[in-house]
Amino acid sequence: MEGSLRAWIAAVVVLFSGCALPPLADRPESRSFPQSHTRETALGQAIAAKTDAHPGQSGIVLLADPYDAFAARALLAEAAEATLDIQYYIWRPDTTGTLMLYTLYRAAERGVRVRLLLDDNGIAGMDDILVALAQHPNIEIRLFNPFVVRNPKWLGYFTDFRRLNYRMHNKSFTADNQATIIGGRNIADEYFGAGQGALFADLDVLAIGPAVDEISRDFDRYWASSASWPAERILGEPGSDSFSELVDRFRDVESSDSAAVYVRALEDSEFLRKLLGRELTFNWAPVVMVSDDPTKVMGRNDKEDLLSRQLARALEDPERSITLISPYFIPRDAGVELFRKLEERGVEVRVLTNSLEANDVALVHAGYSKYRKPLLRAGVELWEMRKLDDETPQEQDLQTGLMGSSASSLHAKTFAVDGETLFVGSFNFDPRSIHLNTELGFVIESPELAGLLEREFDRQIRFSAYQVVLTEDDELRWLEHQEHRTLRHSHDPGTGPLTRLMVFIWSLMPIESLL
Repeated sequence: MEGSLRAWIAAVVVLFSGCALPPLADRPESRSFPQSHTRETALGQAIAAKTDAHPGQSGIVLLADPYDAFAARALLAEAAEATLDIQYYIWRPDTTGTLMLYTLYRAAERGVRVRLLLDDNGIAGMDDILVALAQHPNIEIRLFNPFVVRNPKWLGYFTDFRRLNYRMHNKSFTADNQATIIGGRNIADEYFGAGQGALFADLDVLAIGPAVDEISRDFDRYWASSASWPAERILGEPGSDSFSELVDRFRDVESSDSAAVYVRALEDSEFLRKLLGRELTFNWAPVVMVSDDPTKVMGRNDKEDLLSRQLARALEDPERSITLISPYFIPRDAGVELFRKLEERGVEVRVLTNSLEANDVALVHAGYSKYRKPLLRAGVELWEMRKLDDETPQEQDLQTGLMGSSASSLHAKTFAVDGETLFVGSFNFDPRSIHLNTELGFVIESPELAGLLEREFDRQIRFSAYQVVLTEDDELRWLEHQEHRTLRHSHDPGTGPLTRLMVFIWSLMPIESLL
């Protein structure tokens, strides 16, 4: 009790003293290793013949299965010999988050340089862990756009809301500048098919070739940004035994029952064996990285440099179809008008987002719900992801389709255009991704992968999502397609009247630009 009181007093003192960030002077400088430098590593040698045979193209492997996505990251870390550059919005100290930190520690013990860049908004409960881990001579940790008040963090919003409302939403995991994983997943149990809360159907891609070097250069840009602070300058000094206690924690978690399924996934994984044995099948295609400039969090970047503008330029005008999957979808009036014009030109627009029962952020659903009727009137085909029954086994029947696993909430951010181009990344189609958060993704010119998304959409959508339609009286209906019948719902399925009332009230508030 006394400790909590002291923490609150300290927080109030810092709050009213201006919440000044410590100086950045003498911050160590570093850059990613050139691909020519790491070509002789095990990863470099494993992929050299493949990349040499496909000049100007990158090799892509989709990671839809959550266990594969976990194993791919962990095994890349285990295979690294020179460097690991890792950037995430959320990293939790749960089973998978701790196991992943343990792989980074073991890499550092082998002499691998580890650079870990984390958004400070998504690391609740991690302060002691990170400041202890940062003691390792081969590990450097930086916090992006950090809070000065650590406990409770949210006090910082009162004095510095304009700055702290901007966050780094990028996600990348790069080993030896030879292989990288980007996409929608953060590092936490719910993103890898574990845990008791919402499980997220998600999508990442593993890439080799020129796209990896682009990611490394982009990581350097964020690492050197004036918004990236050495963790120890924000988190303070570690305890005398903190590092040894952290290593003990790693080993305890690794041997726990909750970790057993992931330990087995690593032991049984064919991923690394196939990669190092030159047997992993890649889809080769031109790939364009799109990324926001880190100065976006300071409100200083050119609007033409926004990822949303880069996407518009990279995709140009669709001619036949757009299949769009986004967990948080707030098109605003401009988006509705864009889709209306596309439909008038004969372009088929299909959208999958979360239903209210599946959405883990009901406030965002309030921003989306007001656009359902305008979207349907514009001709958009609209689907909302169902929440699976609580009795559904969490570790069985994992699908490998693009709509993911045994999950109760959609989290993938992807779309296909004309069956020719695929986007995968961290970008949601909402005002926050456009104006406030920094984002990252790949535009992949691959008819094979874009076609796969469209085929999986056709195959899975009817029995994974509600179809939202308008009646002749301009009323919304949710069609629940079952094997032998279709149920019609007159309100958001699987929700109670109080939830629907709160969403309606929130939809009337002028907060859309913050969602």
